[in-house]
Amino acid sequence: MKTTQLRSYVIVDGLYEEFIAWWSDTMPALRAATGFTVEFAYGSAETNEFAWAVSVPGDAEEFERVDVAYKTSRERAAVFEGLPDRIASMRLSFIETY
Repeated sequence: MKTTQLRSYVIVDGLYEEFIAWWSDTMPALRAATGFTVEFAYGSAETNEFAWAVSVPGDAEEFERVDVAYKTSRERAAVFEGLPDRIASMRLSFIETY
């Protein structure tokens, strides 16, 4: 069993390419180091939309435990330090694989 979260963003106008470069260089490795698997990532420069999914082995409670540890980690703080907010809107939801 695994729990997967879909993360859907609309990126601030003019910052899509910068965001994608930063995300590609940092997030897959950071998330892996903190207990997540990046399942996929897709984007559309035309609409400034970016969607990706992360999973954790186990149930929603285990996902929450890993997520809290990630959000409070020094590693996460370091990669976000000094960055402007490039996400205009965000939607998070748990998804199932069929």
